[in-house]
Amino acid sequence: MCRSIAFVNLHSVTAYRQLLMTQSNKKLDAGRIAALRVLVEKAGGPAQFAKEYSRPDADKPIDPSYISQILNGHRSFGEKAAENMEKRAGLSPGYFSSFSENNNIELGPDIKGRVPLISHVQAGEWSEIIDNFASGDAEQWLPCPICHSKKTFALRVRGESMYNPHSHPSFRDGDLIYVDPEKQPINGSLVVARLENEKEATFKKLIIDGVKKYLRALNPAWPEPIIQINNDVTICGVVIFKGEIL
Repeated sequence: MCRSIAFVNLHSVTAYRQLLMTQSNKKLDAGRIAALRVLVEKAGGPAQFAKEYSRPDADKPIDPSYISQILNGHRSFGEKAAENMEKRAGLSPGYFSSFSENNNIELGPDIKGRVPLISHVQAGEWSEIIDNFASGDAEQWLPCPICHSKKTFALRVRGESMYNPHSHPSFRDGDLIYVDPEKQPINGSLVVARLENEKEATFKKLIIDGVKKYLRALNPAWPEPIIQINNDVTICGVVIFKGEIL
């Protein structure tokens, strides 16, 4: 009799632990789905989410119907499925699993698509190479949190010519800038430009004074802080966003 009771108690404890684990997994699944739902709603629906978040270099694009099935409860969204979605969407590992409707973590900025991170040489030739630019030609594809044209690219800042710790904006070596070729440059615009006979593009502030134009470094101690330019300079695009290194 005692042995039978001991066996029943042990079985009950095991069943209770399994119940707790099942409830915990369901809560995690609900949190993952809630995180996915927020991103999909911000994008404007499953189709738009798939279009904006599918990485060009992923093994295969995101299927809108699969997203709809998850949100409608017809497909599960467990840890494995969430990991695959994070890879295809370019999200940080554990993004979905770390989200819960009851925690204090806020989702990041609304992503408006992804842009290629390219070299300074590619930036200088962007208008010539963009039509034949393949997804694998980019160093990587980065999410962009603001509206931009389809020709927008990202560039990594090099050197200290645009670094001024006493003013804003200021750009350190390694910072990322997002450049839109379709944005019209005006006086004071931060631009990426290619000088005549130069292969690489440069990053400077555009100054327009009447009919004269200049490229100016933000660093007041830069050896050549300002350069007068003529029609021999190609403006590759206007900087619309900055990603700062920490």
